[in-house]
Amino acid sequence: MELGRRLLLPLLVGLLVVAVLVSAGAGAVRIPVPAVVGILLHKLGLSSGLAFEPQQEAVLWAIRLPRVCLGVLIGAALGLAGAAMQGLFRNPLADPGLIGVSAGASLAAVTTIVLEVTLLSALREWLGFYTLAVAAFAGACGTTLLVYQLSKEAGRAVVATMLLAGIAVNALAGALTGLLTYAATDEQLRSITFWGLGSLGGASWLTVLGVLPLLALPLLLLPRLGKQLNLLALGEDQAAHLGLPVTSLKRQLIVLATLAVGTSVAVAGSIGFLGLVVPHLVRLAAGPDHRVVLPGAALGGALVLTLADTLARTVVAPAELPIGILTALLGTPVFLWILLREKRQRLM
Repeated sequence: MELGRRLLLPLLVGLLVVAVLVSAGAGAVRIPVPAVVGILLHKLGLSSGLAFEPQQEAVLWAIRLPRVCLGVLIGAALGLAGAAMQGLFRNPLADPGLIGVSAGASLAAVTTIVLEVTLLSALREWLGFYTLAVAAFAGACGTTLLVYQLSKEAGRAVVATMLLAGIAVNALAGALTGLLTYAATDEQLRSITFWGLGSLGGASWLTVLGVLPLLALPLLLLPRLGKQLNLLALGEDQAAHLGLPVTSLKRQLIVLATLAVGTSVAVAGSIGFLGLVVPHLVRLAAGPDHRVVLPGAALGGALVLTLADTLARTVVAPAELPIGILTALLGTPVFLWILLREKRQRLM
């Protein structure tokens, strides 16, 4: 386990670099990895001697690289948020959806799509292309705030109550989303379906620069809470006796995880299983130390989403599969394996 703890992060960094180079070159216009490296060095003002064509440079810089960068950011954010929520709930099978982030974002997005003509035309004129993303982010924050307020007892959030409140809010948001979907037109239904299954197809440098400051906060701050999460794993009372500000830590975790997941869902739609499976696999490889699990989950999430997006773009090319389908297909068997493994361990 100690060897895995020391080697895991460098291994994930190396695999992520390789995945980024391969993903940037995959597609209808194939770009070999040496050409990808040559183009990147050329953009940095460095001479490499690696040959590439002008068409390859245009495709890589304008289309592929923004999409790959967005996938890395969103994958890292989802993996990291999942690890943080598992630490907060002290349950390795928890995920950010438990506090209503994804359900709230979906409800707000579907509301925007279905009711845009009657209620949101002025908002769309002001925000334009980003109306859906802003609405989804606001919905994610709103439902999370509701869950947090419902979970408070005597001025402090109770994790067990938060879990139950999250289940109730998720159910309500799902019912309202279903009702709006039922009332949608065929054109709106196609938009709802594609957005709900997740995609990085709308990536551009403008999108990357827009989400970067929002995702930078959780990506930089959550890994710094590893030591505190290790103390929280002892139990809230024991952690408080050791000097840990439990209420403040819970608030930080919820706010940062909501920012990470809300921003990701707002831009790319619902991408399931990433925040659930990746942190658990990292924990299996390197142990329960959150000082390793948190950065490992970020790197693992970025790696998995980069690979999934590469498959989404190439499996049925020139068409594109929704990335949420692939993450579910890849994540479900792993999740079942985790459940069976834990069941066997309990019986031993």
